[in-house]
Amino acid sequence: MSLVAFEYMAVAIAMPIVAKDLGGGHLYGLAFSGAMAAGVLGTVLGGRWADVKGPVPALWTGIAGFGGGLLLAGLAWNMEALIVGRFVQGFGGALVNVALYVVVARAYPEEQHPKIFSLFATAWVVPSMAGPAVVGAIVETVGWRWVFLAVPILTVAGAALLWRGVAGQPISGGQAAPAPGLGRKLGWAALTAVSAGLMQYGSTLSIPMLVAGFVLLAVALPRLLPAGTLRAARGLPAVVSLRGLSAGAFFAAEVVVPRMLIDEREMSAVAAGLALTGGALTWSFASWLQGREVFTRMTNLVGGTAAIVTGLVVAGAVTFDAMPVVLIYPAWIVTGFGMGLVYPTLSVLTLELSAPGEQGVNSSALQVGEMVFSVVAVAVTSALFTAAGSAYWVVFAITLALALAGLWAAPRHRVAAAGHKAPVAIPAATGS
Repeated sequence: MSLVAFEYMAVAIAMPIVAKDLGGGHLYGLAFSGAMAAGVLGTVLGGRWADVKGPVPALWTGIAGFGGGLLLAGLAWNMEALIVGRFVQGFGGALVNVALYVVVARAYPEEQHPKIFSLFATAWVVPSMAGPAVVGAIVETVGWRWVFLAVPILTVAGAALLWRGVAGQPISGGQAAPAPGLGRKLGWAALTAVSAGLMQYGSTLSIPMLVAGFVLLAVALPRLLPAGTLRAARGLPAVVSLRGLSAGAFFAAEVVVPRMLIDEREMSAVAAGLALTGGALTWSFASWLQGREVFTRMTNLVGGTAAIVTGLVVAGAVTFDAMPVVLIYPAWIVTGFGMGLVYPTLSVLTLELSAPGEQGVNSSALQVGEMVFSVVAVAVTSALFTAAGSAYWVVFAITLALALAGLWAAPRHRVAAAGHKAPVAIPAATGS
């Protein structure tokens, strides 16, 4: 998980240099959107595959695809070859992510799930802190290709440890019977990925493209999520909805925080980056608290979402010159703390609310919802930011609205009386 997270961060940092070296500036966006499309397909396929066959086949296929795609990208002779490598890498990484959720469900007792998912959250936080410095050093010393080529070497070592870890664990068999409809679902996944890509490109190139992507997404995405997700119906739909709303609010705001601090408040890149570092640290700390169940699930979700709302309000205020710019630091510290409480708690609840044979498909829905909500939030805020004449407050107003919707959805994860934790079978992919 840490290697997948590091490569996600590293590629974003190194890609401008890669595109310049390979002469593929016109294909720059496709290197990202192609990987995202592959990720949606891999997540949907991996979830059902893990339910039917167990997580092991999807896990090892994903590791092979992740490492193989990185090798191809690192050895790419032109931008087209790099994009193919990124597609394979994205597909493999998505298989790994969803298969690991099923491994957790099958290999660990339920009382250990909060601790395991707190470690998963930390696996993403550490690369976000160390990634920029490490990638910069690699690019300046041995060249950008080793940003891709070094990770497969580490992947071999990680896979060896994982092989030893899963040996003898009760995770080899499936818990769901094969059923028709996977091909149709993959078709909806492909349309979802294309629609999200249209919104991503349309946010800067064409408003009609943005609108077309949104319309197609409204048709396709509900087929991949639990029924009622878009209205935060009680139980698993509310869990998936809150994951998308909180991730969309956080990541859409995080995109503009450094730009706002550098362009509008004339801070250095280092000083601006420290704001995000503070949020990463508190995300990790709050995940640690969640893993030790310091607070109740309800406190994690409602209190965490309220912290996100508070942080976004203060960060939005910093867009106005009358507010001290130093407030951005406590603002993002609070926002990151809220995400650290909410994010892993939702992973735990997804497994708790999944009957045997549904853990993979529900975990894939959680991850697809997060990816797509985030893309939509970034696309919409980018378009309105431009339309309003680079008005940063518009971005924070929209992300605040998403966080407030999440605050409303947070208590709705309960499906029965307080304390009831029995698995609840909720049909997935039947529309929202």
